[in-house]
Amino acid sequence: MTQPIAGIQKRFSELYGRAPAGIVRAPGRVNLIGEHTDYNDGFVLPIAIDKCTLAAFAPTDGRTVNLASVQQEGAPASFDLDADIEKGSPKWANYPKGVAAGLVEKGIELTAMDILFDSDVPIGGGLSSSASLEVSAALAMLAAAGREIDDYELALICQKAEHEFAGTPCGIMDQAISVMGQSGRALLLDCRNGEYRQIPFDNPDLLLLVADTKVKHDLTDGGYAARRDQCYSAAAKLGVKMLRDADADMVSAAADKLSDKELTRARHVVSEIDRTLRAVEAMEAGDYAEFGQLMYASHTSLRDDYEVSCEELDEIVELAAGLEGVYGARMTGGGFGGCAIILARAAQADNIAAEITKNYTARFGHPCVIFPTRAAAGAGSAQDNRI
Repeated sequence: MTQPIAGIQKRFSELYGRAPAGIVRAPGRVNLIGEHTDYNDGFVLPIAIDKCTLAAFAPTDGRTVNLASVQQEGAPASFDLDADIEKGSPKWANYPKGVAAGLVEKGIELTAMDILFDSDVPIGGGLSSSASLEVSAALAMLAAAGREIDDYELALICQKAEHEFAGTPCGIMDQAISVMGQSGRALLLDCRNGEYRQIPFDNPDLLLLVADTKVKHDLTDGGYAARRDQCYSAAAKLGVKMLRDADADMVSAAADKLSDKELTRARHVVSEIDRTLRAVEAMEAGDYAEFGQLMYASHTSLRDDYEVSCEELDEIVELAAGLEGVYGARMTGGGFGGCAIILARAAQADNIAAEITKNYTARFGHPCVIFPTRAAAGAGSAQDNRI
């Protein structure tokens, strides 16, 4: 899929009275495997997808940065470059505000400007709409200021914005893949030191289906932060810096030292890191059946040990497992709703999507939205009326 830029050009002109000076884009992501490992210094294997956030921008006079969003019509925001940048209302604007604060902290002199955002990354779908907003904001601000920074440093600034201005203690994966993604490649990222490898994921006979449940359960309030704290507490009791430094035998041997939640959280993280590295080996060997089995095992661990799945996600995975042409399926993202992914043979993808949609709708009374994606390019300029 591609997202036309003609619409945002027109909206920008209507809103600000002139054409944009430039348009940048930053993609959302799907994590193939390696869930809730990034903030434990583990490994992840995401791809950038072809849904993204566009940011149209133009420098202006004065010292004010104006922010607007097509998705948040009627809720514009602004901040003064001569004052401390602080979070506030509307909430959506805290993401670009946090990015601006991080860039200023790095010594980058920002310029007054108008920005308009437009995104087709599903909000709350576990496809990292927040990171795509942060990265697109950073690229627009840097372009207007005539500055560039290192890719990983840019990801770290955007991650810090999410921590401090949005209150989400996320790992580095979402921002890193939005910045560093490559077409036809998955990114094996070491979340401890930022080292990475681009792994070929461009077999034309494969297609990744993303199934959006359109569900976000209220019980997730504080759930992400609680699990992060449980992981850190488990690591401390195990005597390691992070769960990345533990193994399955160590966790099992320490069962009497850990609370029930610490035990199951640690068990998931340690096993998921191992699965991620094995999945890379399978992908590089072209063994998609093995990759698929690791996807199923990941989902089971996320459901039972990490407790971040829900009946809608479980249903999609169970439906997919019974269909011809499916290699594997799992929930992706933080959980409690959002999206599941299905690795399928491309020739059978339409039938697979139709069958899952039919049965899901019969059970829940509303359809899940399924769309195909392949590994897309990371953030950059928008050109030729498409991304």
